[in-house]
Amino acid sequence: MSARLLIVDDDKVALANLGLAMRRAGYRVQTAANGEAACALLKRDRFDVVLTDLKMPGIDGLGVLRCCREQQADAEVIVLTAFASLDSAVDVMREGAFNYLAKPYRLDEVRAVVAEAVEKVSLRAENRRLREALDSVHGPVRIITRDPVMLSLMEMARRVAPTGCNVLITGESGTGKELFARYLHAHSDRPDGPFMAVNCGALHDDLLANELFGHEKGAFTGATGDKHGLIEAAGGGTLFLDEVTEMSPGMQVKLLRVIQERELMRVGGTKTVRIDVRFIAATNRAVPQVVASGQFRQDLFYRLNVVNFDLPPLRARRDDVPPLADFFLSRAAAYMRKEVRAITRAAMDCLAGHDYPGNVRELLNLVERGVAVTTGSELGLEHLPAELSRHQADTGHARKDGRVATLEEHEGAYIRWVLGEAGGNQSLAAKWLGINRVSLWRKLKERLDA
Repeated sequence: MSARLLIVDDDKVALANLGLAMRRAGYRVQTAANGEAACALLKRDRFDVVLTDLKMPGIDGLGVLRCCREQQADAEVIVLTAFASLDSAVDVMREGAFNYLAKPYRLDEVRAVVAEAVEKVSLRAENRRLREALDSVHGPVRIITRDPVMLSLMEMARRVAPTGCNVLITGESGTGKELFARYLHAHSDRPDGPFMAVNCGALHDDLLANELFGHEKGAFTGATGDKHGLIEAAGGGTLFLDEVTEMSPGMQVKLLRVIQERELMRVGGTKTVRIDVRFIAATNRAVPQVVASGQFRQDLFYRLNVVNFDLPPLRARRDDVPPLADFFLSRAAAYMRKEVRAITRAAMDCLAGHDYPGNVRELLNLVERGVAVTTGSELGLEHLPAELSRHQADTGHARKDGRVATLEEHEGAYIRWVLGEAGGNQSLAAKWLGINRVSLWRKLKERLDA
């Protein structure tokens, strides 16, 4: 179905001409002769894109833009004006406009910008459908991805999960190894059983043994009663051993026996206890090298590594950044009780261009920080750490859609960063850039949405 457009202009001739051109382009069009009528339509009907004149009596274009943000945040707004200035351009872009076009405009230019806006709205709707589909397929465990490698790993996980075999998950820190373990558990033949997790590198041997195996009354000072360890507590379910390669050699021997014999002995106990547990282990280290160095037992590695899932880093699945960022945004906005509904194009380009040494966890932190500091309805470039865009501008690592960015895209990103650093002061930004204010205006007009 074709996209729905709302065109707002107090110039009747301009309104009729643009409406006719957009209908001929295949869009469903409604028009409004003033801001008040436009806001009434926005409250009643749904639109994909709004094109509005800036200077109008009563409710002007900025008012229409704000009304649209309140009534239907998913719609994109394109501002048209015969009174073009750098100040007005910055104002409307800060308010969340998709683009800004000066009159007299060329119809092919308007059609191109509208097509881009419709594409963005469609992608947002697709991301929403994807999240809904993930909810129905994944149940309580959601892994948001469109990356072919991750989708293949998830398909294999659904095949392996019901078998009950032990699994080793590898990957850099922050790639979501525990989430993937929960995904396996949710698709196993014991999804209603407990899922217990322990970080094997966070505890020294005595505490880890007590956590895993439990103890009996009198085993040590303060042991006033029997205690079940995590392995027993995970009976009928899954035990997740995070950073398993950090275990000491002595603890590795004890764990190996439990896995082989399917029984354990509590600390201070004399009788064995039968167990029914599925083991899933994880590490961020290269296991073959750790085994070769003698730090990790080869026989334990074989017991745990029945099936291996090696999770790719986020920099290898850049197409996942936008849907992940949108998901983190909605979640952070909900628990912070803030009306932040979207990420601006400039901010999303910056996020997509980052290399993420901290992987998905780092992206989560960046989005949560942005939601925490913003006072508006959108997370913009100014709400991200300045060093993020500065690093991309300095190193040339900025990317778009998973590819190396063009020189034009680099320049656009750098201009946005300088404007942010200058606090929106165009004269100061132009001085820092070594150009005059008119040149800055031209570059901003050409590349603000690059």
